[in-house]
Amino acid sequence: MNYNNVFFETSVGTDRQLIQSDLPEICFSGRSNVGKSSLINKVLSRKSIARVSTKPGKTVTINFFRLENLRLCDLPGYGYAKVAFSERQRWSDLMETYFNSERNIKHVFQLVDIRHNPTEFDEQMIEFLIHEGFEFTVVLTKSDKLNKTQLAERMEFFNKHFGMFENRVCFVPFSAHTGEGIDKIRKIIEEISQRQSEE
Repeated sequence: MNYNNVFFETSVGTDRQLIQSDLPEICFSGRSNVGKSSLINKVLSRKSIARVSTKPGKTVTINFFRLENLRLCDLPGYGYAKVAFSERQRWSDLMETYFNSERNIKHVFQLVDIRHNPTEFDEQMIEFLIHEGFEFTVVLTKSDKLNKTQLAERMEFFNKHFGMFENRVCFVPFSAHTGEGIDKIRKIIEEISQRQSEE
């Protein structure tokens, strides 16, 4: 796959603005400031095609990127307490419509900061993806912040914490700084692209 062929399509801020789902979609979901934009930039070998913000709650739109025969969807971050109620409601309406309108969603990369226990929002999102039957991968971001022993301990924690789901949850440690995990993430994207080409 030629990642140089990617281009930004559009941003939408309300459910009424959602574009037609005419391509397989791969989503990037997670709380505010977990590193979605950094992951997308790393996947695409770009420095700033997805804007990285130091302020949580800044990404309030769904940003669509076209990559050959796929569409990448950068979903707005959740869980930032200082966002006004009206903004949280808009986010909720946008996400509900996005996931419940029979879009061609092939995979969701659910991002969680490996250094911290999953938030209530993280757990709700993972349970939702399982319940609705979406294919997904939990990307454990910022792995470079931990040493080898700490990393092993956190991986053990996450595997035990979600053990109730009987291997339904796959974890990939990721670092935008070192590139750890990027090959696994790209492999998933490329397999989806290949299946699309064969259909």
